[in-house]
Amino acid sequence: MIKRVTSLVATLAAVSAVVVIGPATTASAAECAAPWNSSSVYTGGGSASYNGHNWNAKWWTQNETPGTSDVWADQGACGGGDTNPGDPAPSGFVVSEAQFNQMFPNRNPFYTYSGLTAALSAYPGFANTGSDTVKRQEAAAFLANVSHETGGLVYIVEQNTANYPHYCDSSQSYGCPAGTAAYYGRGPIQLSWNFNYKAAGDALGIDLLHNPYLVEQDAAVAWKTGLWYWNTQSGPGTMTPHNAMVNGAGFGETIRSINGSLECNGGNPGQVQSRIDRYKAFVQILGTTPGDNLSC
Repeated sequence: MIKRVTSLVATLAAVSAVVVIGPATTASAAECAAPWNSSSVYTGGGSASYNGHNWNAKWWTQNETPGTSDVWADQGACGGGDTNPGDPAPSGFVVSEAQFNQMFPNRNPFYTYSGLTAALSAYPGFANTGSDTVKRQEAAAFLANVSHETGGLVYIVEQNTANYPHYCDSSQSYGCPAGTAAYYGRGPIQLSWNFNYKAAGDALGIDLLHNPYLVEQDAAVAWKTGLWYWNTQSGPGTMTPHNAMVNGAGFGETIRSINGSLECNGGNPGQVQSRIDRYKAFVQILGTTPGDNLSC
């Protein structure tokens, strides 16, 4: 459970020329349409490719990611499809959909693979920095911690409802506009507290302070909050989990950054071992090794 924010990362969106894309001949199964562009306008019948699939717009749309909005109709895999489940996904993510499903066989349908890959654009350095081994280790580390936090991607929201009223820090100038019991844990890293929702929303360009419920309603938003914490917050540790993995500090430091004040230094060795066991299983699925410094 996330306790405090230690830094705030602002993101800047690049503005590009608007391109209107209308109906076009549907690309064949072996060919991908032009890649989806968030700044382009698509009218009904317009096609685009995203995450290895072709998509057709049902009506006018702009900046609505395929796979996360009803405006897009999935036309199936393109570019030859995922012929080898062990290969990286067409999006370039080091975890294929088959591997993701192997990691989370009992996951809640809310936690979609497409939601995760749609969220990757918010932090392009995630699982995309360093050698192939480091990329796979970081992906495994993130998903292992996520698995621990959510019971294998089963829980979308915090199960102990008695905690819900405790996550409003009224000393903040902006208060708790969504209600004093609205900022309970949600999503893959169980984002909690009004100040965390404010900081994550500011960084992602989403008003989560006034609408924290988006984290339990939109899979891409949920995944983005998890990636926000992973890539920008040190928590009770001394570095972000992302930096821990790409700079060789090891998996143990990711545990410290997420819940080290309660689990590390002998605080709860059983919980630490649970995270390590998941990590070892996931790097094996991804065909790599766990590296050093697994515990905290």
